[in-house]
Amino acid sequence: MQDIAEALRLAVSLVLSGDADLVEIVVLSLRVSLTATAVACAIGLPLGALVAVARFPGRGTALVVMNALMGLPPVVVGLIVYLHLSRAGPLGFLGLLYTPTAMIVAQTILIAPIVAALSRQVLEDLHDEYAAQFRSLCLTRAQVVGALLWDGRYALMTVALAGFGRAVAEVGAVMIVGGNIDHLTRVMTTAIALETSKGALPMALALGIVLMALALGVNAAVHGLRASAVRHAYV
Repeated sequence: MQDIAEALRLAVSLVLSGDADLVEIVVLSLRVSLTATAVACAIGLPLGALVAVARFPGRGTALVVMNALMGLPPVVVGLIVYLHLSRAGPLGFLGLLYTPTAMIVAQTILIAPIVAALSRQVLEDLHDEYAAQFRSLCLTRAQVVGALLWDGRYALMTVALAGFGRAVAEVGAVMIVGGNIDHLTRVMTTAIALETSKGALPMALALGIVLMALALGVNAAVHGLRASAVRHAYV
């Protein structure tokens, strides 16, 4: 217990002192996860909106597939991206394997279905509420999608935060395609796994503290945005 208490004390000291290695890992984690979230939202939000308003043959199957993709196994995604980016793969000539870009690609594939499925549900509920009004205004599908995205912006921000929370906590896929290379592709989750295996508990705990703080911050932001959405609905 004394060893754990000492490790925790050193971990807090590393966080408060802004240890250079700790800051580097945290900054890279945020850069990778925020970029992946932005790309996933650029793909998932319009896709979710389109599926929410469109009616086409096979839509039920599309919804089943979309929801199923929310549970993609991270290691399988990492393996698929690895096979495509390896030297023998179709995209090997790009030289992206074991780079932050490969990690962004893997995280984007993981969270884009989450963003699409959650935004589809949010926007479909809005569409059902405003369908008669949209028909009376004779809006095009593109105009309807734009109106839904704007009106549901608060709820969609919670979707984006949920995607970010999923991305920043990912370890399996980024370990496979990033390689956990020091000063290049080492992010919080992979660093925690490595430092724990080495017995370097202070750094592992320090990174765990930062990761938990981020998780709490994301949840607080989601709660705040939901409250703002409720207030906005009654204005």
